[in-house]
Amino acid sequence: MTLPKKWVWVATVVCAALVSGLTVPLPALSGNDDKALISQANALFKPLPASDALERNELTPLRVALGKALFYETRVSSDGRLGCVTCHNAAYHGADALALSVGVHGKVLPRNAPTVFNTSLLVAQHYGGNRATVEEQAYKALLSPLAYGNTSNEQVEAKLTKLGYAPLFKAAYPTDAKPVSVDNWSKAIGAFERTLLTPAPFDRFLKGDAQALSASAKLGLAKFISTGCAGCHSGATVGGQTYQKFGITQDYWQVTGSTPKDAFKGYDKGRFHDTKNEADAFIFKVPQLRNVAVTAPFFHDGSVETLPQAVKVMAQLQLGKQLSDEDVSQIVSFLESLTGDIPPDFAQVPRLPAAPN
Repeated sequence: MTLPKKWVWVATVVCAALVSGLTVPLPALSGNDDKALISQANALFKPLPASDALERNELTPLRVALGKALFYETRVSSDGRLGCVTCHNAAYHGADALALSVGVHGKVLPRNAPTVFNTSLLVAQHYGGNRATVEEQAYKALLSPLAYGNTSNEQVEAKLTKLGYAPLFKAAYPTDAKPVSVDNWSKAIGAFERTLLTPAPFDRFLKGDAQALSASAKLGLAKFISTGCAGCHSGATVGGQTYQKFGITQDYWQVTGSTPKDAFKGYDKGRFHDTKNEADAFIFKVPQLRNVAVTAPFFHDGSVETLPQAVKVMAQLQLGKQLSDEDVSQIVSFLESLTGDIPPDFAQVPRLPAAPN
């Protein structure tokens, strides 16, 4: 996926303007003016949609059920131990609570695994945006030496058939001449992941329920906006829709404590590692902030352990601002209002097919 340069330009201009002292043309609020705050918030954010169905990937019950089974299936990987669920677990709100995730054969990955919740709504997948959709991510993971570690699509399809998945694929894709396919694997997992949306108290607030947020969270929302955080973290997913340089005011590792990684032959330079274009150096997809309060540690390398510290780091690196402890506490209260319930169907482990004798 090639990054439209206008995204980088727009995000950089917005954040650069904030760093230079310009303000977003919105009225200052105390957080106590509920009606005005709701109106201001709706100009920047929007509630999560009821679903994320795609015309090209219909979310039928049978496809979603198949996708869920494949999401939890580990026997398709080259070591028989890794599946989507390895890095995206219900116990950790769709993430894995590790600074750096662990791939096939115990390989430590160079980046942190974000939550899978709401990820289908983002502009792309991965911190570098090198997967356009959740379907493409599922498809390419199968042959990735760091993920499933398979050597060919034919090998994967043979495994799925041997494991007893043929009837499930046939039921989900009854008109396909070849139901058991890597293409249908990716569509089914994508269908399941597109159901993993997590409405939160903030959604109720946006819809007019002023009591959905605490007084502290309302003050935090007002400060989140006035400080400039919403310049990059906006929309339904409160981020995840643009790309931005990480470290506008100084090199990010000076503040986060990040260390060089062998996989990158130095510090992680974001999209550059995919595009080899120096203009993309240190450009990362802006993370969504949905469920951020329950998916520590933070940033692409899990280098910051607590949310208050992450808020301070972002203000310093991206906006050139030092926040008071009170500011941070209130912004964290707002971010906690972005925590949604774990989708019930995600938390219930499916019964997987038993391989025929």
